Amino acid sequence: MVQVNENSASIKQTKVAIIGGGIAGATVALYLSELGLDVSLFEKGPSLVNGPPICHLHAGGNLYREISEQQCLTLLRQSIDLLRLYPYAADYRPTVVAVPKNDKGSPLSLLPRLKKLQDEYQALIEKDSLNKVLGESGDYFKLFSRADVERLALQSPAEKPLTLDQWMIPVAKNVDLETLQFPLIMVQEYGLNLFRLSASVSLPLEAAANCQLLTDSRVSDLKEIESGWLIDYQQAGMTKQLQCDYLINAAGFRSGEIDDLLGFKRQRLVEFKAAYVCRWAQCDCIWPEVVFYGERGTPHGMAQFTPYPDGLFQLHGMTDNITLFKDGLVASTEQSAQPQLDDLFIKKIDQHWSEAEVISRTQSAIAHLTPYIPAFASAQLAAKPLFGAQQIPGEDPTLRAADVSFVGERYARCEIVKASSVLTVADAITQQLIELGYLDKRVYGSRDFKSMKILTDSAITTRAETLTEKRHYPVSLAHRNSAQ
Repeated sequence: MVQVNENSASIKQTKVAIIGGGIAGATVALYLSELGLDVSLFEKGPSLVNGPPICHLHAGGNLYREISEQQCLTLLRQSIDLLRLYPYAADYRPTVVAVPKNDKGSPLSLLPRLKKLQDEYQALIEKDSLNKVLGESGDYFKLFSRADVERLALQSPAEKPLTLDQWMIPVAKNVDLETLQFPLIMVQEYGLNLFRLSASVSLPLEAAANCQLLTDSRVSDLKEIESGWLIDYQQAGMTKQLQCDYLINAAGFRSGEIDDLLGFKRQRLVEFKAAYVCRWAQCDCIWPEVVFYGERGTPHGMAQFTPYPDGLFQLHGMTDNITLFKDGLVASTEQSAQPQLDDLFIKKIDQHWSEAEVISRTQSAIAHLTPYIPAFASAQLAAKPLFGAQQIPGEDPTLRAADVSFVGERYARCEIVKASSVLTVADAITQQLIELGYLDKRVYGSRDFKSMKILTDSAITTRAETLTEKRHYPVSLAHRNSAQ
């Protein structure tokens, strides 16, 4: 039987099941349901997009010196796509990149890559004016000499910063300039709000007539049958079954468990990470994000200072006693496609942290930032950590631009490392569905997303606030720190 959708694209009736309601699974569900397919989305938890501590758009990969230039260009393109899809999830403020004096690198070594990213951004704007979502290409990055910063330190912070100079004022007034190399670099790397992202994809999916949202549902068994797949799942204490034609594994760090049920092999890494939420009562202005580079896994690992309203900050410190964890990076084996995290990490994910560890690691995070921002020593623990595990396909722990892999004709794995890669995944899966005859080729690359066009900022804020409360975080984390 063939239907014709509003775009006159032929669609052979098919059922798609997606296991995992993180940003990858939820976005692919939205994408395919918009194309008219019958989609069922399984999520183990009570709500969508509740995983690792997303907080950056990663528009150009500027937080990672170690990744390849090609990955940076890919992340730039993907981030623009994501921002166009989820504009209300972004915090429209820049990021300051600082290289400490005790670091082996130099700020000037970053310039060739930044210039290539700037050129690529301009080329993308010329290709499609709607790609201009990171401001003017000429403002993609700006250098600040020490004299520039000292001059700005004499100015009062702007109530609503509009220029790059105004965004730099809080940094100039509070950062210990003696600890840093110059120039400082400001980049149009925006924030990505986890709670607003969840709201942005949940609202249209809940309204989608052809998407069945199965939250609080755990897949327990899978079987390949002649016509597709048979899925056993647990919901409300009952065992239920669902049959589908095409199966998408978007189970995040637990993707290997789905592979194991089907007997599929896959090399992958899983890494547990956490970020910490503090309140700095003395903060009286709107900050940009600030990233202090450092060597991962050393006492001087990179420090990230991510601002939210009302003096809240999310902190990363790439050391083993803050964001990273001893034995927190594990690999799959010949016997199982699922890397086995220690039970201590699984307990953190599924149950709770010990109060002592929350206090200890949060205090370590504050202490990690204090050499650069001395006044931040007065910050206090404000909430439990934001945490989770991320999968990395293959064997390279520095891989950031990853998307999808396939087994046979009717099984796809979403293998994103960064949220910005989700539309690349959706495009690739759509291409295979076209090749199988489930979709008309004319829909490829269609990103109309009519359901997204009726969303409003106020609706996103209201749902995001509800999510913070249900997940036991301060409601300010649902709001944007930008001047918009």
